[in-house]
Formats: sequence, C-alpha cells, structure tokens
Amino acid sequence: MYPHERSLVSENEGKPFVIIGVNSDTDLDALRPRLKAENITWRSFWNGPEGKQGPISKAWHVSGWPTVYVIDHRGIIRHKSHGNAQMDVVLRTCIDEAIEARGGRDP
Repeated sequence: MYPHERSLVSENEGKPFVIIGVNSDTDLDALRPRLKAENITWRSFWNGPEGKQGPISKAWHVSGWPTVYVIDHRGIIRHKSHGNAQMDVVLRTCIDEAIEARGGRDP
C-alpha cells in the first residue's frame, strides 16, 4: 500500500488529511532504514516486538494486514477494510465534509 499512500499524501497536501501508520515488523532497527527507503514521510508507529500481536493491533482489533481505518474530522470511524476502492470514496467524502465544516476553506 505504500505507493497508494504516497499518492494520497501528495494529492491531499494542504487539506485536512493525515496518514498514520502502524508497522508490524518485529525488529525496529531493521525497520527504520526500510521506512526511509520506502519514502514513508507520514507518522508510523511500531507495534512492538510482538509484531502483528502487538499492543496497537490488539487495541484496535486488527485481524489482517494491512487494515485501513478512515476516521473523520469528528473522530468517528467511517470505514475499515484491508484497502479497497471504497476506502478512497469514503476518504474523499470525509475530506470534503471537513472542509465544509471549516466554512468551505482549505487550511
């Protein structure tokens, strides 16, 4: 999903939009250079040495990787999937709603 995520970051620059990643690699030292090589410019949290069984995935009830949540400007989960075209539709709607809530102004 990295290429798609990079394109979302580029397309939505300056809009009320962020990506937050959670990485399930078990080795943090090996992960750091890979994030740099993959040009991951957004915040990415490490799920700990337990990997897919780490504390973040447990708290969010993640059962498959990747799992994508779209959370709107009010903090409401609007979509959960393993990444699909519907995610982009919901994401666009959420961005438009956040802009409208600001009186139609982009930041």
